[in-house]
Amino acid sequence: MRPSGRDLSELRPVAIETGFTKHAEGSVLIKMGDTHVLCTATIEDRVPPFIKGSGLGWVTAEYGMLPRATNTRMRREAASGKQGGRTVEIQRLIGRSLRAGVDRVALGERQITVDCDVIQADGGTRCASITGGWVALRLAVNKLMKAGDVLSDPLIDPVAAVSCGIFAGQPVLDLDYPEDSEAGVDGNFVMTGSGKLIEVQMSAEGSTYSRDQMNQLLDLAEKGVNELVAAQLAAVA
Repeated sequence: MRPSGRDLSELRPVAIETGFTKHAEGSVLIKMGDTHVLCTATIEDRVPPFIKGSGLGWVTAEYGMLPRATNTRMRREAASGKQGGRTVEIQRLIGRSLRAGVDRVALGERQITVDCDVIQADGGTRCASITGGWVALRLAVNKLMKAGDVLSDPLIDPVAAVSCGIFAGQPVLDLDYPEDSEAGVDGNFVMTGSGKLIEVQMSAEGSTYSRDQMNQLLDLAEKGVNELVAAQLAAVA
């Protein structure tokens, strides 16, 4: 039995609220259970120097957690003068993941920055950020298309992510914090709507896992991502 009472292959309740903030070209509040993330997308008519003049667009991301996103207060990273290694790793993951679903030629020489701010954390914040981040990106691109600033849709495929792990000896989908903190194996799976893998992060903690168990987790992840993509598309319909 999972602490939440969910079935082994059951996602936490998912809610995606679009247009959550006034100023951003795309904004979303995504809730995956008790993990809540605000994702905003900003369009800028510039690109990083290393692709300037190439005609290619760029999608990047920034990630952060509010001080009371967790059960004890965390110090703001701005107060310490630098980002932590976990923050840098996660925002690079989000950026890589979102770029995998973008035709950068069709986007044109502009940058879209997706900011992911964790309001409340209960496990799976990077996965929720990727899933909500794609919706914010979709909304921003819709504005470009409506204005005639892009000639064809630069978003090739939806991108979503979900965690899976082995908890109490059983493969489970979408770990919340009580499971994540006790899981012998956990992983994050980033996939496209057409079922292609973008990134897999899997590790064992005080345990090991077999090829069969890895395949079971992949199957769970595919099921979860399919459900998340359906929620994404419904949110932007």
